[in-house]
Amino acid sequence: MHIPDGYLGPTTCGIFYAAMLPIWTFASKIVKKTLKARQVPMLAIGAAFSFVIMMFNVPIPGGTTGHAVGGALVAILLGPWAACIAITVALVIQALLFGDGGITAVGANCFNMAFVLPFVSFYVYKAISGGSLMTSGRRVIAAGISAYLGINLASLFAAVEFGIQPILHHTATGQALYCPYGLKVAIPAMLGEHLLIFGWVEAIVTALVVKYLQKQDPSLLEAG
Repeated sequence: MHIPDGYLGPTTCGIFYAAMLPIWTFASKIVKKTLKARQVPMLAIGAAFSFVIMMFNVPIPGGTTGHAVGGALVAILLGPWAACIAITVALVIQALLFGDGGITAVGANCFNMAFVLPFVSFYVYKAISGGSLMTSGRRVIAAGISAYLGINLASLFAAVEFGIQPILHHTATGQALYCPYGLKVAIPAMLGEHLLIFGWVEAIVTALVVKYLQKQDPSLLEAG
C-alpha cells in the first residue's frame, strides 16, 4: 500500500500534505493531553510493531505493495490519535531510510494508513464491542472485523489516488505522466489483494493480540 515517488502528481501530493499537516498538529496536541506516562512506552512499541509488520511487503501489479499495517491494534490500545502518530513515525522512517514509500507521497501514505485506517478501525471496534466487558469474546470479534474493514478502506483510498492520476495528469495525446493505471485497473489490483489476503492477516493478528491481552492484562484494552 506504500505509494512510491513518481506515481502521484505534484498537485495530489501537495493536497495530501496540506490535509495531513493539521491532522498531525491536532494529533500531537491530543496525545500530549491524554496519553498517560505509563502509556508512552506503548506508543513506541506500537510504532515499532507497525514498522515491522509493514516491512513484509508483497508486490501488487501496478507498482505498489500489499501488507498488513497494525493500525487497528494500535488504535484499540491507545486511541486513534496516538495511532496516527505511531504509524506516521513508522512510515516516515521507512520512506527516509528504506525507500519504502516515496518521500513526496508521505502525505498520501499517512492519510491512508495513519488516518483512515486507525480511525475507521477504532470506531467500528467501539460500535461492535459496545459496552461489553473487556474480557468478552465480542471484543475479539470486534477487533478482527474493525481491522479488516479499516485496512480495506485504506487500500481503496490508495487505489483511487492511483486511478485518478491518468485523468489529472496526461499529455495532449492522452499519455499518463504519473501512474499509468486508471480506476478500472487500480481498484481491483489494490482492493482485491487486501480483501483476499492482507485484510485477513490484519484481522487475525489484531484479534489474536486482543485475545491474548484479555487473558494477560485487560487494563491495556481499557486505556484505548
